[in-house]
Amino acid sequence: MNRPPREKKNGVYLLPNLITTAALMAGFYGILSAINREFETAAICIFVAMLLDGLDGRVARLIGAESAFGEQFDSLADLLSFGAAPAIIMYLWSLHTTEHISWLPERLSWIIPFIYCACTALRLARFNSQIAQTNPNFFIGLPSPSAAGTVAGFIWLGTEFSILGGNVVFLSIIITLFCAVMMVAPIKYYSFKNISLKSKMPFLGALALVLVFALISINPATVLFSIFLIYSLHGPIRKSYRVLKRYRK
Repeated sequence: MNRPPREKKNGVYLLPNLITTAALMAGFYGILSAINREFETAAICIFVAMLLDGLDGRVARLIGAESAFGEQFDSLADLLSFGAAPAIIMYLWSLHTTEHISWLPERLSWIIPFIYCACTALRLARFNSQIAQTNPNFFIGLPSPSAAGTVAGFIWLGTEFSILGGNVVFLSIIITLFCAVMMVAPIKYYSFKNISLKSKMPFLGALALVLVFALISINPATVLFSIFLIYSLHGPIRKSYRVLKRYRK
């Protein structure tokens, strides 16, 4: 007797979604650390979330566990870890002090981090809706993890050198708004997706990679902030160079 075909059970893949949950927890713990005035820990949590965010997709592709649920869960986790968390941490470390500057609008203290968080949501929504239409070698707009790395790196750098957030509030405003605008700007950023971990690397490339890791281990706050700031700036610089080159012809 022929048995009727079994219905596919609804479920989720464990390992990649477990990694995504860990990234979500890192972002959440970063917010709690900032509330407790542990800003160095809060900034480090953002980088931990970034590392886990880069790992979950690779693990899913490696074991054939890609799913629509995983994509949506990853985006929601990114909104907290790279949108809400950096915005709240920056507010608690520096931006709240704008309330005490008489010639600045009082609401500016929370409007700026809100703009950053909203731009992160818009960036993620656009990425999800255009994922099949974009060039895999480029991102359109600054990726939200890179924006979060720039903001968190600046906070980590400040705590490393015992700089009070209130003393650099205007620089905090510039960095936060710059990252927010770049996330939604129609500017191309290199994605580095064409780099394969299985491909061979020249000896000098391997040596450079070792030197980068050595520099990060010596002073992670300075080096990581520098790396993410350079990456955040390379998009508009590249765009400006191409525009100027076009007008010179």
